[in-house]
Amino acid sequence: MAELKPATASLDARTTKIRNVPIAVTPEGFWCCPSQAVLQKTAKNQNQQAKTKGGASPPASKASSIQRAPTISSERRTHSTPTRSKINSEEQRCLSGENAATNPPKVVNERPQKQHKVSVGFGQLEMSDLKVVLYGKDGLAVKMSVHKNILAENSTFFADKLSRQSPVSSVEVTDCDDVEIYVETVGLMYCSDVKQRLIKQTVPRVLRILKVAELLGFRACVISCLYYLEAVPWVGEEEENVVSSIRNLQSENYGVSPVLKRVASDLTTPPNDTFSHIIELVLRSNEDRGRREMKSLVQKLLKENSTTCTGGSSDLCAETLYRSCQNCLESLLTLFQQATDSDFAEQSLNIKGPVFRQIALEADNLLWLAEILADRNAADDLAVMWASQRDLAGLHSKLPVKSRHLVSCVTARLFVAIGKGEMLPSKDTRRLLLDIWLQPLMDDYNWLQHGCRSFDRKVVEEGIGRTILTLPLEDQQTILLSWLGKFLKVGDSCPNLQKAFEVWWRRTFIRPYADQQGNRLQSGRI
Repeated sequence: MAELKPATASLDARTTKIRNVPIAVTPEGFWCCPSQAVLQKTAKNQNQQAKTKGGASPPASKASSIQRAPTISSERRTHSTPTRSKINSEEQRCLSGENAATNPPKVVNERPQKQHKVSVGFGQLEMSDLKVVLYGKDGLAVKMSVHKNILAENSTFFADKLSRQSPVSSVEVTDCDDVEIYVETVGLMYCSDVKQRLIKQTVPRVLRILKVAELLGFRACVISCLYYLEAVPWVGEEEENVVSSIRNLQSENYGVSPVLKRVASDLTTPPNDTFSHIIELVLRSNEDRGRREMKSLVQKLLKENSTTCTGGSSDLCAETLYRSCQNCLESLLTLFQQATDSDFAEQSLNIKGPVFRQIALEADNLLWLAEILADRNAADDLAVMWASQRDLAGLHSKLPVKSRHLVSCVTARLFVAIGKGEMLPSKDTRRLLLDIWLQPLMDDYNWLQHGCRSFDRKVVEEGIGRTILTLPLEDQQTILLSWLGKFLKVGDSCPNLQKAFEVWWRRTFIRPYADQQGNRLQSGRI
């Protein structure tokens, strides 16, 4: 918004045509300017009616944020609103004087020739002692009849302008960014309770009012806008717009902290304890639906924040997740030992059921943590932890497949992560994973295909094959020949690693001879 400039010449000495547009009256008694869309529509209707009816009065219009006012005829306006008639008469006289002038002011040539002009009055118009004219960038010009004492009392900007030159009868604002909101903000200076006027406004509109109020130094309005923004809910993108607008306030004396407390804590360190508490609550939940939905939500939020959570904060998140992984592994091993005890088989279903359910919950927790760590490319240490669980793998075959199959899902997820390059464990860790956990996975493979809806056979088989192919050729041969014997016996009940087998075959039987032939050709050229 450009700076206000005092004007001593006649404000209406312009080469523009004054258009009478419908103006609505607010409950406080001040005029409110229609929106630009309504103004253009009214101007178009006036042009059409001037051609067909010889200049009949236009129909009533409706502004976007004001009450509807009926159209007032020329005769009724003469009797019912003498102040506005007086203003219009003055404008017409100024226009006549303008037509007679031979040397118009130089500034007229700098103005756009086609402008829509609107007159707006506040309070008691007969007591008005100041004209403020706004020139919008979209061709709208608004003349406001106001009172010096009201503007000087409420606006430090107007107070400064009026104190520099005396007397000042008019002020101009050129290149006004938001004429409609500027008029409304000036009108709020005449209200005894600005906060009450803002109640029915929208957040975007209040932000516009806040911007103009700050430029005018209208402290009461700024504080009322902040009070409104602190109390009203923010929906969708409104939060970012509010935070950005509040932080752009030039003065720190308005008390913006209550508004920003909604999005920023006074704590200077990341709330690690809160994060740990959330993870613990989710892991200890026994309600299936709530547990499933919150796991999905937390995983999605962590995935979204993985790019912004860097440095020490990322390390602390991983530390919390690995601590939970260790707790799950210890609990899982204890439950496996309990379920494989000789006396456990003789227990009733009332005792066995809770144990098997707890095994499934702990395995599901571990799988969830593995998903989070893999998404964050931080699962290397989990692969080391899982490869060291020889005791757990030894007890695996002693449990019913229905109770143990989720443990094999953890193994499958780690193989997929290695195959996709989501983690880079050492060669020894990869070999241990295959030696300890590939056989339990093959034992549960038939159940995983038919009893686990989230199991993707093709992705898992590709991950296993790629993991095998990262090992030295001798290790590849040992593992794939063992798989071949299993596959020839059970068929589809075993992972199909034919693609990995083909690669190993070419590396073993074709590449050596191809390399020898290439070396011979190269030697012959030399």
